[in-house]
Amino acid sequence: MGAYSQFMSTFLHRLGRFAFARPWAVLSAWLALIAVVAGLLAVNPPKISNEMRINGTPAQEVIDQLAADLPQMAGGQGMIAFAAPDGQRVDQGANLAALLSAVDAVSHSEHVIDPRAAMANELAKGAASPTLTAGAAIERVQHQLPPPVGAPTPLLVDGQPVPGLVVSADGQTALLQFQFDKQTNDLPAGTVEHVVDAATAAATGLQVLPSASMAQLPEIIGVGEVIGVLIAALVLVITLGSLVAAGLPLATALTSVAVGVGGTFLLSHVFTMQSITAVLAIMLGLAVGIDYAMFIVNRQRRLILDRGHSAADAAARAVGTAGSAVVFAGTTVVIALVALSVAGIPLLTTMALAAAATVLVAVVAALTILPALLGLVGERICSAAARGKKSEETNHRFAAAWVGAVVRHRIPVVIGGVALTAVLAIPALGMHLGLPAGSGYNEGSPQRASYDLVAQHYGDGFNGPLLVVAEKPELSPAEIADIYTDLRRLDGVAGVSMQLVSDDSDKAVFSVVPAAGPTDAATADLVRAIRDHAGPLADSAQVRLGVTGITAMGIDISDRIASAIPLYIGVVVGLSLLVLTLVFRSIAVPVKATVGFLLSILATFGATTAVFQWGWLQQLFGLSATGPIMSLLPIIVTGVLYGLAMDYEVFLVSSMKEAHVHGLRGDDAVSHGFAQAARVVTAAAVIMMAVFAGFVFNADPMIKQIGFALAFGVFIDAFVVRMTMVPAVMSLLGDRAWWLPQGLQRSLPDLDIEGEKLNRALDAERVTV
Repeated sequence: MGAYSQFMSTFLHRLGRFAFARPWAVLSAWLALIAVVAGLLAVNPPKISNEMRINGTPAQEVIDQLAADLPQMAGGQGMIAFAAPDGQRVDQGANLAALLSAVDAVSHSEHVIDPRAAMANELAKGAASPTLTAGAAIERVQHQLPPPVGAPTPLLVDGQPVPGLVVSADGQTALLQFQFDKQTNDLPAGTVEHVVDAATAAATGLQVLPSASMAQLPEIIGVGEVIGVLIAALVLVITLGSLVAAGLPLATALTSVAVGVGGTFLLSHVFTMQSITAVLAIMLGLAVGIDYAMFIVNRQRRLILDRGHSAADAAARAVGTAGSAVVFAGTTVVIALVALSVAGIPLLTTMALAAAATVLVAVVAALTILPALLGLVGERICSAAARGKKSEETNHRFAAAWVGAVVRHRIPVVIGGVALTAVLAIPALGMHLGLPAGSGYNEGSPQRASYDLVAQHYGDGFNGPLLVVAEKPELSPAEIADIYTDLRRLDGVAGVSMQLVSDDSDKAVFSVVPAAGPTDAATADLVRAIRDHAGPLADSAQVRLGVTGITAMGIDISDRIASAIPLYIGVVVGLSLLVLTLVFRSIAVPVKATVGFLLSILATFGATTAVFQWGWLQQLFGLSATGPIMSLLPIIVTGVLYGLAMDYEVFLVSSMKEAHVHGLRGDDAVSHGFAQAARVVTAAAVIMMAVFAGFVFNADPMIKQIGFALAFGVFIDAFVVRMTMVPAVMSLLGDRAWWLPQGLQRSLPDLDIEGEKLNRALDAERVTV
């Protein structure tokens, strides 16, 4: 392994020299790749969805069953609300005409199942229709049940109800519920938007609000994200000391994101891809792309200014040394992301692989595009003013003062750090996982307006109705009526309506409206109650009940992901101990680093819960909604933060180890090593925070939560754990930090992730020459 490390450093050194000497050849290859990706995207635009599904969940199994037996009930659910102007009714005059016109437009849209045609088909069957006979049986028992409070009423036209359309008790709004002939994710691109546009164009004078599941996907990149990149640029200018040097990491990162994310978009026609997949790839691509390129540029400048190398020699050496660390850092992030596949959730695997591929492209870009750009800039990478100054003292004054204070007060620092992260983690005990509904969007957004309108006039549950399928050979009308009665009497049910009975009477489909909203814990309890026990009939007559729909799918996805979180955290902990033992040839350092990571991740979960679920400091982050924590967040944030935390750990502690190897002992090695690495680690962390924080202001609640969690997690891990607690713990351990049993000393490979052997070899050649 030691020979492999030296080979890697030597190879990267040669690669850096080649790219520096032939910049146009390298850049032309990248530009050609971008052109190919752009051309393919122009022919095949990306297919992005906001629907989430996991095969094998109870809700998905019901969908699959319906697709085989009752395909007209297996499609995605759609809902559009219509509101009349203040003081008017939606079911009178011109408003009624506009409403009916909109219903016609939706019903005749491609891939929408026309409910009126379906009803006409049942009427044509007459007494032979199981749906009609079961409906008559239900009508006979309805008078025995208390009427739902404030229940909407069907809209009657010529004495007949308009299928799928109900009017609120005050007459101010109407709600159209319908089904597509396929699941939303399987529809051709633009289908949902076409339906909404058709309804809007036809409903003259009415406000048209599609449900959150049908709303237009929010923009991936907005003002907040741009501001985050600009802050990162400012940090680069301060760290690298010139606009030219600062521009190179930005150009490298943007190019890598164009290729990485563009390639990911091309695969959206092969794999189901959610908007959050693309956003996560962009987040990581920008953050690590800027950081990795900055590490190499910073190393080149220091070699020029401190050691007098030419720009060409410094660039090649920087790619061979700092580039080796970049390869290790990128590989760590990629492994952590790919390990998400152990959860066995295809949705999560696709998301992780897309992000990992983008990180991999960022690493390759830092090793090729950056030295090529350095070749174009040449000696101008360091200004005459910078060259004229006395070589900077590597030990930054503030860093030296900071680590000195930490080392002097190491015990209170460790206790205080543990206490702080523990307090921050407390809200995580009440973390409620789920998928965001319209209520999770900020006030003023179309998704929130639709949710609030429906909740106000129909109840929260109408924003997430459940589809219940009862199955038993030859269900009789009386049995179907009994199932209806049992469902109505369940706690947490606001209303029930029968949708369809199969021609062989083996299946009956009901729509169940919960009393609570889609993300409420009471709704999850209701789903489980229906599945487990829906009343005496289910027990005595062996009726099997299944529940599906958008809300049930969200509950099942949350449950599946929650069950995978402990396994994944266990994998990450094991990976951390193994990798860091190899890197540092130590027992104490890996244990210390892993415990620090766990403190960081728990504090991050707690802070995210406090802000997004409890509503703390919402105005500070531009939020006006609370809700559950996105189901995917804990497992995604764990993977990403692990990779980033190990980067900071390696850069800091390897510098301390280098000082120890060169003869410094105890606190001197800790202080010297910290001061050497603190400036670049601080800059890297601030850049990461700026990029991630920019996504907090995205309209999508899922993107908001991930952006906040990653930004806060980087802050806690970099500045509380790595920059404060790590030097304190290393000071307490002293030389014992580097102890390793003799058996492991002989068997473990000597990894040279910073290319020190290459440095020594090149220095020897330089002296000889």
